[in-house]
Amino acid sequence: MPFVKVIKNKAYFKRFQVKQKRRREGKTDYRARRTMTLQDKTKYDTPKYRMVVRLTNKDVVAQIVHSKVSGDEVLAAAYAHELPRYGVKVGLTNYASAYATGLLLARRTLAKLKIDGEFKGTEAPTGDFKEVRTKKNDLGEEGRFPFKAILDIGLARTTTGARIFGVMKGAVDGGVAVPHKPNRFPGFAKGKLDAKVHRDHIMGVHVGKWLEQVLADKKANPDEKDPQFEAFAKAGLKTAKDVEAMYKAAHAAIRKDPAPAAKKKAAASAKSKHYNIKRLTRKERVDAAKKKVAALRKTKA
Repeated sequence: MPFVKVIKNKAYFKRFQVKQKRRREGKTDYRARRTMTLQDKTKYDTPKYRMVVRLTNKDVVAQIVHSKVSGDEVLAAAYAHELPRYGVKVGLTNYASAYATGLLLARRTLAKLKIDGEFKGTEAPTGDFKEVRTKKNDLGEEGRFPFKAILDIGLARTTTGARIFGVMKGAVDGGVAVPHKPNRFPGFAKGKLDAKVHRDHIMGVHVGKWLEQVLADKKANPDEKDPQFEAFAKAGLKTAKDVEAMYKAAHAAIRKDPAPAAKKKAAASAKSKHYNIKRLTRKERVDAAKKKVAALRKTKA
């Protein structure tokens, strides 16, 4: 058999290449996305909303999104880096802050749709699981359906106590209907949810208890340098009650004014920076050359 050289061209490699770029990069589960975005034909082009939750090292991102042919469109968004406006200046990525971000997203979305007065959610979080109402109101009468969104967690692991479910619980307590079960909340064990454990996570009590222990160890060993919880100490938070009070005040502030902060306009006197070189006319170039010649003559004279 004669020697045949294998030409590894584009057609060769396409047979072994995953089609979608975001699937190749491990960013999107297209099977899950397809299920979440497909809408029934009988709904007549009604948007199917998703509550997209993503966690980074320094932030919590929560958005209400619906899909169009042209791409995804964001109805409302809330971020953990907005929480300092409401009094939470430290611990922006813990479970309590995730809950506050979800609450902010829910109140902001309902305010935008002008139904925040009808659906107030749970104003004092207890940590209990409550079935999401989708057909009847609390009195058992037919009424307006609440705003419904499906939880979109991307590729995150759905472990018990994950902060993603803190965002979801905050949105549910804020008045948005997100279908879910209690088996992934902190405190769920042996088929039952311990509401007190869950509430402690919502209010940051678990962080406060660890804070007290770390500060006690630092006091006992003042020579050892440990930067943990330094930001909490500088903010005046020293006990679990201080942390709980901070989040309680933040929840009230979020409900009072969930609107995003107004963008600061640039000062009128500020000049924009232009880095491109201005093109000179022929007369300006001749004059500049004459000045250079005159300056050289002076130095030599």
